[in-house]
Amino acid sequence: MPNPASIEALQALTDWWQDMGVEVDSARIEALMREMKASSPVLKEIGDAVKAAPKTTSRRGRGPTDWVAEATRAAAACDSLETLKVAIEAFEGCPLKAAGEHTVVYDGVPGADLMVIGEGPGAEEDRQGLPFVGKAGQLLDRMLAAIGRSRAENTFITNVNYWRPPGNRSPDVEELDVCRPFVDRMVELGKPKLIIAAGGVPAKALLDGSDGIMKIRGTEHVFTTPGGATVPLIPILHPAYLLRRPQDKSRAWRDLLLVEQRLSELA
Repeated sequence: MPNPASIEALQALTDWWQDMGVEVDSARIEALMREMKASSPVLKEIGDAVKAAPKTTSRRGRGPTDWVAEATRAAAACDSLETLKVAIEAFEGCPLKAAGEHTVVYDGVPGADLMVIGEGPGAEEDRQGLPFVGKAGQLLDRMLAAIGRSRAENTFITNVNYWRPPGNRSPDVEELDVCRPFVDRMVELGKPKLIIAAGGVPAKALLDGSDGIMKIRGTEHVFTTPGGATVPLIPILHPAYLLRRPQDKSRAWRDLLLVEQRLSELA
């Protein structure tokens, strides 16, 4: 006898995929449901059904490229960090937005010479609507304080993604791509003298590279926006990683000393 819970789970999962903008081969899903009702669950085929789906437009009526173009237009129209924040909050092109409580854009001092760019909101950030406010954020605050920095006085904090992914997974390429025009414009309007990329995800995204964080942490790179802004960028270990591996805090301290030195030189 088929498992009714499995059939209901398949239907619920299919609906969720569609709400998130994932293309689903509806005919195949219906066939799977009929088979489940007639014999036994075949949930192992669900992934294949999604992979085999035709690549047409999403339920929103637009493909990913269209949303990237819209994000680019919206970001370019902003002339201040405040108007950019409003534009990001109004943006409907990232499917992660529907599942979160808040759009998490930035915190700290607009126009500060140091900009910290993280991965994206976790559970606590999603609840409060601010970046880096959970346990990792508290550690980041202590790290910044060690070099005379704070979000209340001289640091600006943002992310490469503004909505919490389900289960706190890392944002995927498409989700990062649709946020990228806003990230670029954030840097152009904020005019930082130095950027910290906190963790492997933002480091790879901002530098368009594939090297792991252990290879590039504590080294200086150049971040360039399509509008021509160029800013030194130093990747560091993510505070969440340091909470799991406190033995690597000595590496983080060396990286912070480099940040302090470069800020002094750029002043």
